[in-house]
Amino acid sequence: MERLNKYLAHAGIGSRRHCDTLIAAGRVKVNGVRVSDLGLKIDPDAHQVSVDDHAVRSEKPVYWVVHKPVGYLSTNSDPAGRPRAVDLLPHVDQRVYTVGRLDEGSEGLLLMTNDGELAFHLMHPRFGIPKTYLVLVAGNPTAQDIQKLLDGVWLSEGKVRAKNVRRMKPQGNSTWLRIVLTEGKNREIRRMLAQLGHKVMRLRRVAIGPIKLDRLPKGKARRLSEAELTDLRNWVTTSQERIAKARQRATDPESPVADVPDPGTTGSRPTPARPTKPLNTSPRPTKPFPTGSRSTDSRPPKKDPTTFRTSKPDPTEPYPARPGKSESHKKGPHATKPRAATTHSDEPHAAKPRAARPGKFGQRPTKPVTPGRRRPTRES
Repeated sequence: MERLNKYLAHAGIGSRRHCDTLIAAGRVKVNGVRVSDLGLKIDPDAHQVSVDDHAVRSEKPVYWVVHKPVGYLSTNSDPAGRPRAVDLLPHVDQRVYTVGRLDEGSEGLLLMTNDGELAFHLMHPRFGIPKTYLVLVAGNPTAQDIQKLLDGVWLSEGKVRAKNVRRMKPQGNSTWLRIVLTEGKNREIRRMLAQLGHKVMRLRRVAIGPIKLDRLPKGKARRLSEAELTDLRNWVTTSQERIAKARQRATDPESPVADVPDPGTTGSRPTPARPTKPLNTSPRPTKPFPTGSRSTDSRPPKKDPTTFRTSKPDPTEPYPARPGKSESHKKGPHATKPRAATTHSDEPHAAKPRAARPGKFGQRPTKPVTPGRRRPTRES
């Protein structure tokens, strides 16, 4: 059973979203009956489907390798009318689309097909199908820069990393790098290198899994051979088995699971299992609890709230000594003498004569004032 919109999309009617629009508009019939259910499933061998009373037949899957030049878009529709990669296949009658994308300023290998299931397994990062790129960057990346690409660089979508990075050769003030990715985000390589201060001057994809660009000229296309298609499907199968084994390990760690070789490695030898440390099942040592330090006898007694003073103190009552202090702390060479009691009398205190203010050379001289003389003013 297959969903109706998926069947129409594989038949070349349009994208799945466009097919949903046709179904909702009532233009699709199944066995002569008009349908409008978007989730309807059909059997292509047992049901007859028609759109606008024209019979729909499923297309034969085709697989093409295209060398995309710079300036072409990896899309099937562009309102601006710019050149598209699908325009390089005018002789193909089937509705094909690109597996993955290359931006307008990049070039290299594009796989174009109408096999949606295979395209999904090649594009989804869960399956880890490697894509190999040759990148010309400005400057000379150091070993620390290459290690940062392998460890991961933070972008707006999160942390992204390269699976493999190798320096190829210098070219003037630039350097060629060989970068392998297992996921493809928008302009991922350009943004990763921009974070490290190296501008990408040229970018070319040379391989998708076992499919290589080789010497295919720019703007040309060729069919995928049967051997290449078989190798590509084997890579996808190996990736699916690896994911199934990882899920089985996560659900049942004690079950014996055979190692699955990584599709990114050459050869058929399985990847050796990493040595794991045995689980420590011994009980964790506990520290004995000190009984003497938390005994009830060593704890200070709680304060009685009823002993707190609730009214103002009496001024005639002597102030009590602070608890914990004794009179012995007052003894010593710096002990203060008790203040003598003072008596108050009704007699006023005699004012002391104010001493003369000394000048620079003793007594401050005073300037004699002549009687009858006044200070001249502006009017006089």
